[in-house]
Amino acid sequence: MIPQEIIRRKRDGEELGPADINSFIAALAAGQLSEGQIGAFAMAVWFKGMSREETVALTLAMADSGDRLQWTDIDRPIADKHSTGGVGDNVSLMLAPIAAACGLAVPMISGRGLGHTGGTLDKLESIPGYMITPDAELFHKVVKDAGCAIIGQTGALAPADGRLYAVRDVTATVDSIPLITASILSKKLAAGLETLVLDVKVGNGAFMADRAQAEILARSLVEVANGAGVKTSALITDMNEPLADSAGNAVEMRNCLDFLAGGKAETRLQAVVLAFAAEMLVKSGIAASSGEADGMARRALSSGRAAEVFARMVSMLGGPADLVENPDRYLVRAPVEKPVPAARSGWLAACDARGIGVSVIDLGGGRRHPKDRIDHRVGFSELLPLGTRVNAGDPIALVHAADEAAAEKAAAALAAHYRITEDRPEPTPVITGLI
Repeated sequence: MIPQEIIRRKRDGEELGPADINSFIAALAAGQLSEGQIGAFAMAVWFKGMSREETVALTLAMADSGDRLQWTDIDRPIADKHSTGGVGDNVSLMLAPIAAACGLAVPMISGRGLGHTGGTLDKLESIPGYMITPDAELFHKVVKDAGCAIIGQTGALAPADGRLYAVRDVTATVDSIPLITASILSKKLAAGLETLVLDVKVGNGAFMADRAQAEILARSLVEVANGAGVKTSALITDMNEPLADSAGNAVEMRNCLDFLAGGKAETRLQAVVLAFAAEMLVKSGIAASSGEADGMARRALSSGRAAEVFARMVSMLGGPADLVENPDRYLVRAPVEKPVPAARSGWLAACDARGIGVSVIDLGGGRRHPKDRIDHRVGFSELLPLGTRVNAGDPIALVHAADEAAAEKAAAALAAHYRITEDRPEPTPVITGLI
């Protein structure tokens, strides 16, 4: 295999065969390619694209570059969900235990915050002692005994993806549909999944602000995953406002525990969580219809079984056994909590969800550089949903900050991210499509 020949052929718009792609990715994983060659390949793909067959081959090659997890001793369907990222998007934290309480095994490999979006692992690290990178034996045991485990990617799973992504990140090639598709799905295939549901977000708080581009990405993910042998579907969901009423790390963990206790009924967040639970249960054959699946998920939540699964997962992964019962004992609060007053009377008509995510980073709740330390205490809670009527001075959110100056700055920024109008806005559905 001559790397520059594969790069040249892709640069010239030729379709690469599986053998070419396999040999290139094998060399990448073995450290036999220079960063220049990897970057040139990524840029050629960015400009020329890939066919469905090429993207399937790239995904499989990256999945095969490391270990593949096996679940032969677990007699439950192996299922998972992935989100393309948003603000206040803590769906995975509740979805995994709900799905497990309904009979699925959910080995969920999640990520850290990326750009303005929050990361599931950063939220879980708000819990004292929680191990996000357990060894393979413990990961397997937790999935088998608790029903789900939410952890981070290890170096043994799809290592080619890690090296390729690091180069893409500094060569302006992150936003390539084939490369996004292969990056997401290679890790899911390596996790040994049988079924997968995808949350492709669209809106001003999503990476895909354009509906047409979100649909292109969703179709690519679904077609490639199904082509690689994993039953997959995608829901397109709205990200023009934070999904939860909290944005941050510890504040979103509190939101999760409130949700599992039944405190977030009839919210946009509940609609998304239950829709994904239903899709997972139907795709896996646990339920015959969406209606049946929705009922199962609601019962798992209302009975407390989902909360029990979550508590067992946390305990087995090193966290406190009584987190669900005593969250205040473990989830540290920020020293300053300050209400954000509405600038005027009227209806909350629109917001800059991306700006809210950036404001969390400004508070210290996200990273500007990969090695930055996160302040898990900070963020926003009690965010009012769009369509709420407010009077001037009414609180539209609560800022959690490390000091008074940071709280003042964040409160002013958050208020500026909302548009208040005299006319009531039309409600926007949170789930806008199924692929």
